[in-house]
Amino acid sequence: MKLVAYSLKGESQVRRGVVTGEDYIVEVPGDFRALGANDLARLEQSLDGAAQVQLSEVTLHSPVPNAGKILCIGLNYLDHVKEVNQTIPDHPVLFAKFNNTLTGHQGAILVDGTSQAVDYEAELAFVIGKRAYKVSEEEGLDYVAGYATANDVTARDVQFADTQWVRGKSLDTFCPVGPWLITKDEVPDPHNLAIRCRVNGVTLQDSNTNQLIYKIPALVSFLSQGITLEPGDIVLTGTPPGIGFARKPQVLLKPGDVVEIDIEQVGLLQNTVKER
Repeated sequence: MKLVAYSLKGESQVRRGVVTGEDYIVEVPGDFRALGANDLARLEQSLDGAAQVQLSEVTLHSPVPNAGKILCIGLNYLDHVKEVNQTIPDHPVLFAKFNNTLTGHQGAILVDGTSQAVDYEAELAFVIGKRAYKVSEEEGLDYVAGYATANDVTARDVQFADTQWVRGKSLDTFCPVGPWLITKDEVPDPHNLAIRCRVNGVTLQDSNTNQLIYKIPALVSFLSQGITLEPGDIVLTGTPPGIGFARKPQVLLKPGDVVEIDIEQVGLLQNTVKER
């Protein structure tokens, strides 16, 4: 299933739905904070006879707009580590974003002059489906509800001016996620997916999730040691090479740019950079 959070054009109410076919959404109950197997089965049963709305008639939000935690992993693609001349970390590099960063498919990435070096980062995200605490690596995938395409937008000048990364990663709208949350059963192997970023139609990142150093089961286990992961928590797994800051010459985002993150089997996320 493809799960979406959306609002009808002209309305502020956020609804939850399931995409049927390519063109329609069926509204379903719940807030996607309960995403275990039984919850997903109940969602599927609720589709029979429900009213539909055309996908083109709605505004899409981040599929889990009320995520309690947004946890992010840095330096997690082997080819990206080589790109930035770093050594492979001996454990996952963790930082966080906040809820204010979330926006959906075709939402704006807002820039206001706080940063003069706004960068893109194509990322595979996964969403926790049930509470996880001190989970083993062997059990890790059991706690994943599904996957989404994400963009870890980063203010590089702010990131490197601070002694840690959080502020440079957490400016408003700096975490587009979408267009939907695709349930785990639809993606048999999340560690063998083409992942690309295009800016204004030009491909700047082109890799595969088989380059992940710490794979999803290992990340669930690592994060759950002392941090209780709750249903609806979002985890970004890292970015491949080709980031704008590392290119020569650099490619940094500016108002009017259209950024597309495309992950095989998961979905295409498109956002436009706009001046706030």
